[in-house]
Amino acid sequence: MRLGFNLNIEQTQKLVMTPELKQAIQILQFNSQELDQFIGDQILANPVIEFAYSQDSEANKKLEIDKSEIDKKEKKQKDEVDWKEYFHEYDDISYRQLNYHKDKEDVSFEQFVSNEITLTEHLLFQLQFAILNNKYKPIGRFIIESLDKNGYLTTSSEEIASYFCIDTEIVENVLSIIQTFDPPGIAARNLKECLLIQIRQKGIQDSKTKDIISFHLEDVAENKLANISKELNISIKEVQEITDFIKTLEPKPGRNFGGGEEIKYITPDVTVEKVDDEYIILVNDTSAPRLSISPYYRRILLDEDKNSNTSKFLTDKLNSAMWLIRSIEQRRQTIYNVVKAIVKYQIDFFEHGRKYLKPLTLKLIADEVGIHESTVSRAVNGKYMQSPKGIFQIKFFFTSGVSNEYGEGIASESIKIMIRDLTDNENNRKPLSDQALSEYLQRKGINISRRTVAKYRDEMNILASTKRKRY
Repeated sequence: MRLGFNLNIEQTQKLVMTPELKQAIQILQFNSQELDQFIGDQILANPVIEFAYSQDSEANKKLEIDKSEIDKKEKKQKDEVDWKEYFHEYDDISYRQLNYHKDKEDVSFEQFVSNEITLTEHLLFQLQFAILNNKYKPIGRFIIESLDKNGYLTTSSEEIASYFCIDTEIVENVLSIIQTFDPPGIAARNLKECLLIQIRQKGIQDSKTKDIISFHLEDVAENKLANISKELNISIKEVQEITDFIKTLEPKPGRNFGGGEEIKYITPDVTVEKVDDEYIILVNDTSAPRLSISPYYRRILLDEDKNSNTSKFLTDKLNSAMWLIRSIEQRRQTIYNVVKAIVKYQIDFFEHGRKYLKPLTLKLIADEVGIHESTVSRAVNGKYMQSPKGIFQIKFFFTSGVSNEYGEGIASESIKIMIRDLTDNENNRKPLSDQALSEYLQRKGINISRRTVAKYRDEMNILASTKRKRY
């Protein structure tokens, strides 16, 4: 056997993660807001890229008008208002907020939204008019600012008294005044105190109600009314009436107020509209405007010597810009194809609602579109669809399920709706157990176990049958 070194030439194919490929994958994962931010950063970093403005010949002629003529036209527009066009914008019964005047000085107060009043602001306003000595109002302000978002006091009276170097009794007196403020139950230290404050403000003096709140809240939560009936020596019917009233009280009095946080809105990445009998898919391009290559730098590149540093710099930036534009367009096309396949497969959902949602996997859509599963995952992750049935995350349509007697798949969302309908229409005195729900669905041809029913019920926050029982 001969050993030695040889030099051979051969061709191989392998996938290399170039920076351009990584950028394309990253762009596909972006939602509309993230893509908008990314494009803004790229425009700042690459002078060759600019927004593509659609300009026809008439628009170009307008740009060539002399400045004096523009000033004359603007003055004429201010003096003469086309009332026919003005009222044409409001020819609909519904209100339209359109900007007829383009002057920056024209401001409509309807364009402003007032901030939501926070719990702290609401209580501090009441503190100003409370019957309380001015020297104690800083203590009241400290207590109010120590409340959490649900309206509970998170600092003990001893800590507050130590901070102000006063007796705990003074803090308790100030706290008792704040506990009379709106909303009822505010500044309580626990749920029991919160509920007792509320019934006191309602003028309820029933000792049974107080005893149930003070000593049997856990039994109320577990619907163990028989234990309460035995302890208080009253009928289960009366216990149920009292617990029904207790459940009408607010356990978190501060949650109905704004927390001072910015409200975040969802911008759909895809819109699905039904036109006649066909569903039209529109990819949201408003936040990601079309890009183009700057003609100014294009002329410089043509006139510049190819071996110069300027030419090399612009060539590199040009290649980067072209790849960016191609990646954005490829992202748009990929999302369009994926959503089109989803709509085609889930057509019954768009026609009839959630009960008709089918099980769907990434592989099924990947095979339909002709791309890899990971590409489908990146195309739908973190993106939203606006449809005639509402706004959904696109990954909502990818759901597991169980099979029926015919071997067809039924989505878990559809089964959840069936369970919800059954529990809403059940006999409260004899609520359906998980086993009963499972047997009912099996009679309908859906192969589902009791444990799966319990899992779906918990996901919908439906109580167990023992806690739903009424007497």
